[in-house]
Formats: sequence, structure tokens, C-alpha cells
Amino acid sequence: MDRIFRYEIPTTIEFGNGAVNFLQNHIAALNGTKALIVTDPGVEKAGVARVVSEVLEKAGIPYEIFNEVEPDPDIEGVMKGKELALEMNCDVILGLGGGSSLDTAKAIGLMLGNKGHIRDYVGINKVPNKGKPVIAIPTTAGTGSELTIWSVLSDKLQKVKLSVGSSFNCPDLALCDPELTLSLPAKVTAATGMDALTHALESYVNKATQPISEGKSLQAMKLINENLRTAVAQGDNKEARYNMLLASLIAAMAFNSTRLGLSHALAMPLGAYFHIPHGTVNAILLPEVMEFNLVGNISKFREIAKLFDMPIEGLSPRDAAYQSVVAVRQLKQDIGIHETLSDFGVTEKDLNLIAEEAMESGNVPVNPRLTSTEDLKNICRAAMGMKG
Repeated sequence: MDRIFRYEIPTTIEFGNGAVNFLQNHIAALNGTKALIVTDPGVEKAGVARVVSEVLEKAGIPYEIFNEVEPDPDIEGVMKGKELALEMNCDVILGLGGGSSLDTAKAIGLMLGNKGHIRDYVGINKVPNKGKPVIAIPTTAGTGSELTIWSVLSDKLQKVKLSVGSSFNCPDLALCDPELTLSLPAKVTAATGMDALTHALESYVNKATQPISEGKSLQAMKLINENLRTAVAQGDNKEARYNMLLASLIAAMAFNSTRLGLSHALAMPLGAYFHIPHGTVNAILLPEVMEFNLVGNISKFREIAKLFDMPIEGLSPRDAAYQSVVAVRQLKQDIGIHETLSDFGVTEKDLNLIAEEAMESGNVPVNPRLTSTEDLKNICRAAMGMKG
């Protein structure tokens, strides 16, 4: 590899059990005087929001709570959160939750330094100014939104998902406390873990990969292989929770500089039209995408099979590479993800629209195998359980 590449992570990372107890120090370092906690009803119900608010209360830091984040966060929720922050004079934004809460918090912070509507900045590098400081506190191990440049949002009226990408959209701090993930249900643990695996794997095999991201992808996949089953089966296992949050973070450090692949290209329209949880749709698609992509990067898929402890000795390079697909399918089964796209209402008549919209994704050009709309439809057919 002799090409020029770039690697950048503007976000500071603070990681460890109990890290949230030092939140007040980080707010002070960012010159914050009043916080807006951006979260969702589920995080509040689980008592996690209370953990954060108690830290602020003990430190004498005033705060407001915006708890209206939905599973597919709406662009209008961003604007509503911005207005609340302005009305209540909040000058630091705390994103608390999974990807939806973190993406919303990042976008709110962005809009506090920029004019207009968040839809004005859809795309990449269209944001002119830095916004207010954002501290991202993940409660799931999957999205990596705590340090990426992206906010993925929904336009509910148009039924489309929109992505805002900018270095200004990176949180100032990723405050990662694995203990905040202990209450995560097994089903969500499984889906978000597969999302993290998809991030690491698609970054590793795609055409934009580079030495720094490759090392991080491999480390993340190793951690996921060793810990995801335990995290799902034993939600109170602190070591597994620690390692899964670390894996999610490291996977995000990989794909933040490389983009992804066909799983994520298809996940956007499938999520927008059929409201399939992001981690679940990636879990459904990933093995089928891997099987399609295999011939585009046999050596890398062979390495993945080795990393997943598959028996490849004596196999041809291609057969050895295929064992990576077998490994990921087995992982899905072990953690209880059995759905197909058909289970969410996807039918043959939907495939043209899904494939055409997926082809517009910036993840398609970096995919390791050249891809047509018909290829994408065939991947969806396989993920619908229609494989011959």
C-alpha cells in the first residue's frame, strides 16, 4: 500500500467503569455552566438518566432534560431540542443513550452554532461553524456515535433517512462508562453488538481501508468474537460489557476514516421505510453481503475466518475465506437474531426502491466488489430468506 491516507479523531476519549462520576470536571473544562441532557424515555425508565443528573446535582451544575428522542430520531426533534437549549440558556449538550440520542445531541450542539435548519447541512462537510460543546455518553455498545462525524436522522414526512457529516459534528468528549450498559436488554445487546461488528468488518475489507483503521478493525472484531455471546447471555458480566463498549468505540475509530459497505448502504432505506432497528438490519444483511463480497477481498475474509477461530487448515483460500461467513451466521444464531427482512414486511415489490436508494450511498463506491442495483436486490432476496 503506497497511497496517501488521512486519519483523524478530533474527539477526546475518557473510558472506564465509573467514568461518569467525573462528568463535572469535563463540563468545567469546556466552560459549561448549564447542561442539556438529550436522551430517550427508555434510558430514563432504566434509571440511567438519573445517574447522570445526580452527578450534576452533587456538583451544583444546573441542567434541563430533553427526553423526546425517538428510535429513528427526527430532524424536527433536533430543532425542538435546539430551541429548548436556547430558551433555557444551556451551553453544553450531554448526549445520553444509544445512537439515536447521541446523533440528536450532536446535531443540537451543531445547530447552536449554525443558522437555518439541520436539513441544510445534509451531506458531508457542509457545516460552516462549530457549535456548542457536546459530551457523548453511550449506554449501548454498537453505534460508535460518541466519536464519529455522522448524525443519522429521519425526515418523517418524506420517509427518508438523512446523514449530516462534519468534523464539527464530532463530540468534544466521548465519556464511556461500561457500567451504564449493564441494564441493556439482551435483544438490544445482540443487535448493537452486531452493528459494531458490521462497522469493524466493512471498514476492514473495503477499498478505503488503511493501516491505522485496519489495526483497529481487527482489534474490534477480536473483542466482539470473544465477548458478545457472554454480554448477551450474562448482561451483568462487567468484563464482557467493558470489552464490548471498547470494541464499539474502536470499531468507530476505524470506520470514521474509511466509510463502510453494502450492509450500511442498504440499512438506510430499509430502516427508513420498514423501521427495522439499525443493528438488527445490519445483522440480517451482513452474512449475505459478506458472501457477495468474498471474491473482492479473499485474503481479508480469510483473515476474518482465522480471527473467529474457524478451522481453515488445508482449505483453499476461497473456501477458507467462506468460513468467515459461516462464523458470522453462527454468531447471529448464538445471540438470538433469527429474523429475515420478510419478517419486517419487505417484499419483492419493494426491492427496486430500496436498491436504487442504496446505490446513492457513499458506502457503495468503497465496497470491495463492484455493485449493481440487481446485486443489491439479490442480497436483499437472500436476506428475505429467498436464497435458493
